[in-house]
Parts: sequence; C-alpha cells; structure tokens
Amino acid sequence: MNAPVSPTGLLIIDKPERITSMHVCRIIRGKLVGGGAPKRVKVGHAGTLDPLATGVMVILVGKATKLCDALMAGEKRYTADIDLSATSSTDDLEGRITPLDNLSPPSADTVAHTCARFTGVIQQRPPAHSAIWVDGKRAYKIARAADMGRGPELTLPARPVTIHNITILNYHWPTLRLDIRCGKGTYIRSLARDLGAAMNVGGMLVALRRTSVVPFTIDSAVPPAALPETLAQHDLLDPAPYLAPR
Repeated sequence: MNAPVSPTGLLIIDKPERITSMHVCRIIRGKLVGGGAPKRVKVGHAGTLDPLATGVMVILVGKATKLCDALMAGEKRYTADIDLSATSSTDDLEGRITPLDNLSPPSADTVAHTCARFTGVIQQRPPAHSAIWVDGKRAYKIARAADMGRGPELTLPARPVTIHNITILNYHWPTLRLDIRCGKGTYIRSLARDLGAAMNVGGMLVALRRTSVVPFTIDSAVPPAALPETLAQHDLLDPAPYLAPR
C-alpha cells in the first residue's frame, strides 16, 4: 500500500479574532489529513497574528513551507485602532489596562507630525508579551511569570524595523485609526505604545486587521469556516510563481 502523498501549496486565510495563528494551522492540517494527506503533513504560516488580530494569513503546506522566509520578508499592511487614553501591560486589550486622567488631547496636526516621525527605519522595542525567543524561552512566558511575581520584569532591547508609510484614516479623541505599511518584524502594538508616549498620552492597540501580505490581499482571503470540510492538492495555490529564481 502506497503512503499518502503530501500536498504542496498555499492558502490565503482571513484569520478570525480570538484564535491563535497556530490554531489556524491546526485547522488546515486537520482538513488536509481528512482529504488524504499524511498525518504529519507540514503546515506553517508566513507571519504570526496575535489572537485579537484578524486578517491575511498566508498558510504554507508541504514543500511550500520553504517560502516562509521570503514571504515574511515582504511588506505587510494593517488597519489599526489605537486608544490614546490608556496604556496596557501588553500594549493591547489582553493586558492590565491603565486608564489615564488629565490628559491633553493632541491636535490633528500633532498626530500627523508624530506619525511622520515614525516612518522610515526606526528603533522599536518589541512587547514583553511577544513570541520572541529569549534564552531559549518565549518572551511572553517570561513576562507572564513576572506578572505573577515569579521573576524580574522583562524589557526587550530595541531593534531596527522599517515603516514605509502611516496614513491617518480617522482621529476622534481618544481613538486613532491608521493604515500602516511596514516591513518584517514590526510590532503594531509597540507602534501604538510609542506614538502615544511621543505625544504624552496613552497608547494601546484595541483592534488590528492585516489587509495585505505582499503580494496577497484581504480580497483573496477566505475565513477558515468557509473552507470545505476536507482539503486536497487542487484546493491549494501553486507556489511556483512565488519561488525565488535559482
């Protein structure tokens, strides 16, 4: 009896809120196995989205997992809602939220000027509650232990990231909505925190939607619930056009 052949290709998923990126991968793996793929079929993704974030996830199957680095290196685009009246221990709604009083709401001109300062190559400190590896452990595990008094607080060093453009979609105190085009490794949570700090107000990400992982956009993305019960080779995008020439 021949062993099942592992499929290879891509799926462009619109990740829903409240599930992890790895949970999306498990859903896809289950559907592939149901369609005849080996139980250990490789399934990965080209860039994590936090549980509260939604939008484009590029799922890589089989030999297409080799495309991970190339796709992650491309430009990402996000729509972000920022609350400038509060801060959070995780820089988003999942942490300990601290409302701030007696703030002076920045003017629209100040907001525009500040956003412009955060474009180009900037130094950005990732959130302590992130998936970055620190001495063989995920940063969020160290941060959670610190939150419970079982270790020192974690402060990650700043590192260079590229933000190509920030467009203000709407500003009505205390909510700021931005369209952001950025490069690999950019944390929008950190950008929310740092924009607020630069204006002497709060800065907490309250909603995030990834609208593009170049060359894929939200228009071509499918929610996991809309996928067929089983997946096979014919359901996947051909990865060949996205392979770098040898």
